[in-house]
Amino acid sequence: MPAAIRQPGSPPGDGWLPPDPATPRPLPITPAVSGVLETLSFLRDPDFARSRFESYGDVYGTTLLGQRTVFIRGEKAINDLFAQGDAVEGWWPDSVRKLLGPLSLANRNGADHKARRRVVGQLFAASALKRYSPAIVALVEELKTELLADAAPLALVPKLRRFAFSVIASTVLGLDPVDREVLFVDFETWCQGLFSLPFALPGSPYARALQARQRLLRCLGAVLKKAQNDVAAGAPLAAGGLDLLAGGLDEAGLPLSDADVAEQLLLLLFAGYETTASSLSCLLLSLLQHPAELAWLQQELDGLPWPPAPGEAGTAYDSSRAPRLDAVLKEVMRLAPPVGGFFRRTREPIVLADVLIPADQVVQVSITASHRYASGNEDLEVFRPQRHLAGGTKATLLPFGGGERVCLGKALAELEIRLLAVGLLKQLTLALEPDQDLSLRIIPSPSPKDGLLVRASRR
Repeated sequence: MPAAIRQPGSPPGDGWLPPDPATPRPLPITPAVSGVLETLSFLRDPDFARSRFESYGDVYGTTLLGQRTVFIRGEKAINDLFAQGDAVEGWWPDSVRKLLGPLSLANRNGADHKARRRVVGQLFAASALKRYSPAIVALVEELKTELLADAAPLALVPKLRRFAFSVIASTVLGLDPVDREVLFVDFETWCQGLFSLPFALPGSPYARALQARQRLLRCLGAVLKKAQNDVAAGAPLAAGGLDLLAGGLDEAGLPLSDADVAEQLLLLLFAGYETTASSLSCLLLSLLQHPAELAWLQQELDGLPWPPAPGEAGTAYDSSRAPRLDAVLKEVMRLAPPVGGFFRRTREPIVLADVLIPADQVVQVSITASHRYASGNEDLEVFRPQRHLAGGTKATLLPFGGGERVCLGKALAELEIRLLAVGLLKQLTLALEPDQDLSLRIIPSPSPKDGLLVRASRR
């Protein structure tokens, strides 16, 4: 009797579920054997998945460093995957899994993952974001002043990365500027090793990231201990919401070790920082490369207040009040999503877009390829934010991942991006320097290779 196949939307069970409406097709597979060359191409080539989709279809298998991996794109395959959540589990490459740590919620599955996610997720809830907003506005103003003070061409990407890190480190963790700077240096080193080859050769990005991880955990442990002491003394915390973790309990009231909480804080830093820094860089790059769209957006921004009224930062620039800004952000994240893809592992055979996926296969959802793929004649290679005001696009949009493991820092990232876009673009004129490489470095998240050199002046 053949192995059971899970059909999208069907309940779990051990019996055979006949394909409907047709027998699933076998999985197309590339000729890769060891996967070494495939892995190098995966890490370096932004068109890795898309070129293979064109040859093999919307669902295909290959090998990455000996791991059989299935790549999928498009609404049908992705929705089928989400509909069968109990048949899959979270998965990360070895480098990511080891650098995040065995206790990290990113490496947990099932009820344990859901419980920890709800606890950590409270740090990104609407009530917490409202508390963070005044500090974010102040950091935008600091960045504006810093940009105006530098008459020479400046690299915008490093400043945007420091801004994004300052937001998460100061508003959530309550770090002062000195501790924040120490943490930032190690965190950048750690991020660079996340999607590197997992070989700890002396001096390699992965080896340096492992060393940075130990220093980060020691620093985060000290932050946690201070918060615990403040909680015990009844003193107010400088960080909004850190007491939710400092108490050392999960949502069921079970004790969490300090090591467990420190690894959640490390994930929290990544969730609230890396994707945001990438989106900020790609937003300004896209607008500076398309002056007509920038002028179109600034017509709307000129009618919006800055700074936002007290208590209204979370809604002052949302889609109802700033529809053009919302459209620009969607288009930027469509063309340069901060997360290029996400992974799942199949626990049993499933069917995705009428293709049979065996058990124990890693499935990589290709966000970048999906964002540029849809039926019809829509030109999805062109930067045209207006498409999102005219009924949207047929492409599947998942810039922060999707399903039950969507990026924890999504809400904070969206708030930061809107506040920075309005605060800077209403007050500054940024001019691109000539003769620089504006192509994107992809790993760990998209970022202009030469750092986005600009000259800033008061608008």
